[in-house]
Amino acid sequence: MAKQSAGLLLYRKRHGQLEFLLVHPGGPFWKNKDLGAWTIPKGEIAPGEEPLAAARREVREELGFEPEGPWVELIPIQQKAGKQVSAWAVETNWDPSALKSNTFKLEWPPRSGNFQDFPEVDQAAFFSLERARTRINPAQIPLLEDLARILGA
Repeated sequence: MAKQSAGLLLYRKRHGQLEFLLVHPGGPFWKNKDLGAWTIPKGEIAPGEEPLAAARREVREELGFEPEGPWVELIPIQQKAGKQVSAWAVETNWDPSALKSNTFKLEWPPRSGNFQDFPEVDQAAFFSLERARTRINPAQIPLLEDLARILGA
């Protein structure tokens, strides 16, 4: 069975233009990757956890704040490795400079016996639809397009 994840597509309207908040994964693997590396804040759904609750928890963990609804349910997607992602959109005026991400431990360099802490998310930024399409994991582009369609943008 494919892994199930849930996330939130945070957005704002600025100067009449729709902008999407994307996050860049932390850690050495993602350090020099940009185009196609960004994502919506998301993570795996814990056993017995409601998908929207998981999505909200992931934003708390990855960004350090919890947006309030109303929530707009988006079409579910399937990523390249088969992971299924349920997502909701919510409007926010959150400031990306307030980013406070959880950390994870990783042996780095590999097989060195040296463990380091890395942030789950090392950057967050708002992007226009055009710029977001180039930065986001390609499998997540339908989430951007679904919200743009819903909002008539």
